[in-house]
Amino acid sequence: MRGRVESNETKPAVEICDLRVDYGEFVAVNDVSLRVGAGEVCGLVGPNGAGKTSTFRVLATLLHPTYGEVRIGGHDLFEEAAEARRQLGYMPDFAPVPSDLRAWEFLDLFAHAYGWRSGRERRDRVAACLEEVHLGSKRDAWCRSLSRGQMQRLCLAKTLLHGPRVMILDEPASGMDPLSRRDLRMTLQSLAARGVAVIVSSHILSELADMCSTLCVMHGGRVLANGPVEAVRRDLGGGVRLLQVGVRAGEEDRVAGVLRGHPLVEAFEVRERGRVLLRFLGEGEDQTALLGLLLGEGIGVRSLEEEPSGFEELLVKIAGGERRVA
Repeated sequence: MRGRVESNETKPAVEICDLRVDYGEFVAVNDVSLRVGAGEVCGLVGPNGAGKTSTFRVLATLLHPTYGEVRIGGHDLFEEAAEARRQLGYMPDFAPVPSDLRAWEFLDLFAHAYGWRSGRERRDRVAACLEEVHLGSKRDAWCRSLSRGQMQRLCLAKTLLHGPRVMILDEPASGMDPLSRRDLRMTLQSLAARGVAVIVSSHILSELADMCSTLCVMHGGRVLANGPVEAVRRDLGGGVRLLQVGVRAGEEDRVAGVLRGHPLVEAFEVRERGRVLLRFLGEGEDQTALLGLLLGEGIGVRSLEEEPSGFEELLVKIAGGERRVA
């Protein structure tokens, strides 16, 4: 029996409700619900085996789920599959690219399949998509001569040919160097600015931190956390914030005396050159109170900054089972 998606006057570009995928007795996706709006770049993150690819295969209409409901642009993915597919662009992990074609020939082949019959219009569309992924200079390059990152961007250009309103990208940053990841980030942000909804997956949290506006973290087939990037970071960190306090040199011991026994300070470390790093359990107003306490003790505070929690450390904890799904 399928779940029900609530009606909404401003329907999300992608709506998933109570999605489940079974392979025999193995549950790959377990009651996943997710909404992605137009112009949003959502990162689907989790260790290998978390259920990301199975979810993507359902979205791409390549796999029928055990149950659940999915809508693409308001169209039921199972009852209105043709209408939903017209709005979809899907880029699988390790998409095959023929080695004996030039970059423009590879895209021209797919452009013709998508219905671009006029040779001039097809050439213009191919050129536009190559520029979109920063491969305009590689138009005449043989596919076999491209690097792994360039190959990934060429597959992304192919996915853009028919102007989809929803992009499903499975591990697109795999094998990319920092420059290629920067180009990918620029491309995704440009698409989002035009109202395209993008769902992009990775098992490496840091790859998506700067690319996405929201994150959905999966583990064991379930959604562990979902929301804006910083909110997810804090949620997975158990509410702990990393704060760095900068004080005048020589006052580190006085700061340690104030922090020792403080109910919201889980731990702290005195570092060189007037820096103290602490794990803080409070919210923004609690940070203000802590600052007031330090100043009240006559300590010369130069700075109080919150440091981002390490995404890779959080993912290791998830994969190791240190943070369990409710």
